[in-house]
Amino acid sequence: MTSSTQAYGEPWYWDNRYTNEPGPFDWYQKYLTLAPIINLYVPPTHRILVVGCGNSAFSEGMVVDGGYTDVVNVDISSVVIEAMKSKYQDCPQLKYMKMDVRDMSDFESESFGAAIDKGTLDSILCGNKSRENATKMLEEIWRVLKDKGVYVLVTYGAPLYRLHLLRESCSWTIKLHVIEKLASEEKSDQPIWELTKPVPLNDDGSSVEETLGRSPDVHFIYICTKEISANSNTNA
Repeated sequence: MTSSTQAYGEPWYWDNRYTNEPGPFDWYQKYLTLAPIINLYVPPTHRILVVGCGNSAFSEGMVVDGGYTDVVNVDISSVVIEAMKSKYQDCPQLKYMKMDVRDMSDFESESFGAAIDKGTLDSILCGNKSRENATKMLEEIWRVLKDKGVYVLVTYGAPLYRLHLLRESCSWTIKLHVIEKLASEEKSDQPIWELTKPVPLNDDGSSVEETLGRSPDVHFIYICTKEISANSNTNA
């Protein structure tokens, strides 16, 4: 298992993992901690794509607690998709499909209002041909989003490591939010930054360190809005 991170892009790795660890697991954050930011940018009436869904209860939270009505979940593992199909067979608001995020040709272009990613881009960046595969994934997410559609990326990757990748893949308008890694209902002390308040973001991301300090213990939330007319002289 010393090279397990190199297998993060391989279906067999996730099939094995979900066979051995069938219980629900949420990467990074649960729905309730992220609900304020999801609700801010993603209307409940939108058709939502959740990439690399795994066996997370996040999408269930979107439906039960958030009132979302059409949440399409994809994952590269047939094991977890079959398990989730069975688990939510009586919940028509949730749909599960086996799919590789690098090739989502089963979906028409501009067919989703938003896409949500908790850890999938990070996982791909840990695997083989990471940059190439990450670019393919981002281009596919861009393709399936409607104009002004939003890609919500929850990641451990600071702007120094993510901004260039995001900007060179597609024409996104990017806002940045942060949430403490251990955010939970029990945490009572003041967060280092208000979740729904964007963090100042300059071209190279250095403003984030100036605002939050070096190596803040947070997850970064990039709100990437698809701008088809980004190269025209229109105001976003």
